[in-house]
Parts: sequence; structure tokens; C-alpha cells
Amino acid sequence: MQTQLAPEFQNTLIGKEAEAILRQCVHCGFCAATCPTYQLMGDELDGPRGRIYLMKQVFEGAQPTRKTQLHLDRCLTCRNCESTCPSGVEYGHLVDLGRKVVDAKVQRPLKERALRWALKEGLTSALFAPAMKLGQSVRGLMPAALKAKVPAPQNAGAWPQETHARKVLMLAGCVQPAMMPNINTATARVLNACGIQVIVPPAAGCCGAVKFHLNDQVGGLDHMRQNIDAWWPWVERGVEAIVMNVSGCGVTVKEYGHLLQHDTHYADKAKRISELTRDLSELLPLCLPELQKKLKPELVAEVGLLAYHPPCTLQHGQQLKGGVETQLGLLGFKLRVADVEAHLCCGSAGTYSVLQADTAYTLRDRKLGHLNKLQATAILSANIGCITHLQSGADVPVRHWVELVDEVLTKSQ
Repeated sequence: MQTQLAPEFQNTLIGKEAEAILRQCVHCGFCAATCPTYQLMGDELDGPRGRIYLMKQVFEGAQPTRKTQLHLDRCLTCRNCESTCPSGVEYGHLVDLGRKVVDAKVQRPLKERALRWALKEGLTSALFAPAMKLGQSVRGLMPAALKAKVPAPQNAGAWPQETHARKVLMLAGCVQPAMMPNINTATARVLNACGIQVIVPPAAGCCGAVKFHLNDQVGGLDHMRQNIDAWWPWVERGVEAIVMNVSGCGVTVKEYGHLLQHDTHYADKAKRISELTRDLSELLPLCLPELQKKLKPELVAEVGLLAYHPPCTLQHGQQLKGGVETQLGLLGFKLRVADVEAHLCCGSAGTYSVLQADTAYTLRDRKLGHLNKLQATAILSANIGCITHLQSGADVPVRHWVELVDEVLTKSQ
């Protein structure tokens, strides 16, 4: 697509990157067929092609409006369009650039600014954990909409104390330790059973996605640098990998190299961090022999049929498709994805379910409708946002797949 940047964007980093991505797009429209918001709304401007056209106008000098901002806000950033695009358009990076420019030119209403500030500061704050604990103590008294955001308290169990020659780092995350701590301890126990020690440097915090995608890109990049500083001593010691059990964090950390490429102090380190980052499912093939020996087949069989929802950040953002299903199948678990629209977003999308609740819950119910047809004993996923969002409307337990493996492993001992 031919693009003529406005003078204010010519010879700027943001302008050059946006122009390079815009020129990849041939406006074929294949992306519309797999865009959740276009599927729901039927508006060209609520699909990738229309949003690309809006951003092209802005970078060519058109004044964005509140309507422009709204169409960009409605994007889930699920990146399904990237899986579909025959031209390799890096839509996720483009929409980050477009939102940054539009938000600088279009002021949001006060109420909206306050909510977005509360989300980006609250979710990444040290006060989030005690606030969540307080919320869980009065969960039964909460209205349904708020209760859906506060999962029941979990017993996370013990962290393994063994040491192993093989070591990996893991990011605890900003909300997961308070909301669903068992995911992290289950990860540590499963990897420990495979002879891999999990280390969580305490100075590492939020991956940076929360602030970055709420258009506090400076704050998001600061979180990324803090994590790099926390991890780097272990990288220098030759740690095997940086493991992510939240696919939303994983896709972000895998892009540190891109996001910090112009930072002279961090560019090389960020690139190395991205190279070392692995989704937990990427370690499953290495763990398979040990897990096959330790999991009792009769206990695996007792679990019954399981439904699996592959998060967008895993199947589209990281382009990791089929790994969880294949590897758990080799362990004896019966796992199925929905027969229809397994590629579409569940509506969670980070803070989207708060900021665009109507669309988010419509997508959730649509997703659950397909999953329910499988008549599974539980729904598994790989991202805490998807898990909590789906659980708010599901009649069966929704869990991280590693929790199930850990549970059967514990019973098998």
C-alpha cells in the first residue's frame, strides 16, 4: 500500500516503523474473516483492514477523532489477523503505534482516563495482592460483575526445595501470584519432577504488557528494563531458559528485543532475553519421558474428556499451535479444542474485559457455547486472563493445563 507520511512523522522512528508495516498491507481483506470484532459488529472499521486505513490516514496527517480512538480501542489485539495475513503485516506492532499517536491527539473523557489509570497502576502495584486477599474474604457478598473478577482463594501447595543442575527462570507475574498462585507452584513442581529447578528472581515484576497496552508505553518499557536487570545475572551464569506460564506475558517478553531495539543500553540484552524466553508448553517435549514414567495411566484416564482453549497470545502472538494438545495427548490425556471457532478470541484480552465489557462477554459466551458442546469435565487454557474470564461464565472448572498435570502427578506418587 502506498503511503505518504505527514511531515511530523517523516524521519522519525515511529513514522518509519509505521510506514514499513503499512506498506506490507495489500488490503486483500483476508483478515476480516478471522477478526472477532468484525464478526460481531460487521463494521469495516472494526476489522483490521479498516483500522489499518484509519491509522494510515493519521500517519498521513489526518486529524484523528474520538471515533478513530473508539475503533482502535475495540481491537482485542488478538493478532488472529496476523495468522491469516498472506503478506505478513505486523498488525500488533502497528496498532500499538497508532494508539500512541491517536491518544496524544485525542483526549479521553475524565472517567475513561481515571479507569485506565487505575488499571495500569493498580494491577501492577504491590498493593494488588492485599487488595485481592481482602476481596476474596468478602467474595460471597459481591455483585456478580465484580465477583467474576475475584477468583476463589487457592491453596497453592508447597514450592519444591530440590536443587538441579538444569535451571530456568520464571516470571511470577503481576496478578497471577495473588489471583491463582497454584499455577506458579504447579509449574515449579512439574518441572522439578523433570529435573529442572525453577528460580523466580524477586526483583522481576510485571512483564510490561499492562502499562504498554494501556498506552503508558514509557512505564511499560521501564518494567521491561527492570526485568532484564533482575534476570541478567542468571543469564550470565548460563540459565537454560526463561519460562512463561502466562501466554500473554510470554508474547510480550519474546518481543523485548523489538520493543527495546533503539535503547542503546538495553537493546542487546533485550534481544538475548527474547531468545531465551519459552512458553511452558515448549518445555513439554523435553519433559515427556520423565512425565510418562511418573504419571499413572489409570489416574490420567480418570480425568475424562478435557476441553482446551488455546489463548490468542499463544496461537497467534507466539505462533505456537497444537503443542499443548499434542503433548498432553502423548501423556494419555483426552484433550479436544472446540469444533468451531477455536481460533477466535474468548474476549479476555488483558484489560479489554473491563474496558469493553459488552463485547468481551459476548465473545466469552460464544466461546463457551462451542466448548460446552464437547461435554468435557473441565476447560484448560494457558493464560490467567482467559482462565478467569471463561470461569466467570462456565459451569465446569477452568484451569491452567499445568495444574492438571501437577494434580495427577501428585496423586501418582
